[in-house]
Amino acid sequence: MKRLKSMAAIAVLSLTVFTTNVNAQEKESIIGDTKNYDQGFRLGFGVNAGYVFEDAYDFALGADARLQYDLSKRTSLTLTTGFTNLFVGEEGIKDLGFIPVKAGFKAFVWEDQFYVLGEVGAGFAVTNGYDDTTLILSPGIGYANKYFDASLRYEYYNDFPTLQGPGNNEGIGQLSLRLAYGFTL
Repeated sequence: MKRLKSMAAIAVLSLTVFTTNVNAQEKESIIGDTKNYDQGFRLGFGVNAGYVFEDAYDFALGADARLQYDLSKRTSLTLTTGFTNLFVGEEGIKDLGFIPVKAGFKAFVWEDQFYVLGEVGAGFAVTNGYDDTTLILSPGIGYANKYFDASLRYEYYNDFPTLQGPGNNEGIGQLSLRLAYGFTL
């Protein structure tokens, strides 16, 4: 619980700094000129590989689909789902596979190609007898052009077991790289 409070405090602080920065600039330069911009949907398919910070897990691997609605040239709403597997190297302990479902906000902050992204959602465990559902918090940064998207993000899974010590404490963090192909619908 202490870890979750720390993560929430960091998220609120980051949002405050970002909002202050946005308000300090001209509104049109961040929001973009929506008068002549065709708002619409994009769809992207990505692969993810990650380093899991908990000792029992070796690495994470997954695939996802992201639906993005462009509010303006520089801001978008996202909905992401897919499958992620956390691989365990110890014998006798099963891997943890789950389906993440996340909603987020994406803002291009530099040259309409570099962005920040914040997502929140749930992870539904579906493999090897795990039946937990977890809160997912996921801030990230990335680069995108018309078809390619590469991002680096931190994901925190609040309720999944760490598989360490007495009582299998909960809370797993990972640093993940996502490479994706996207297109306009």
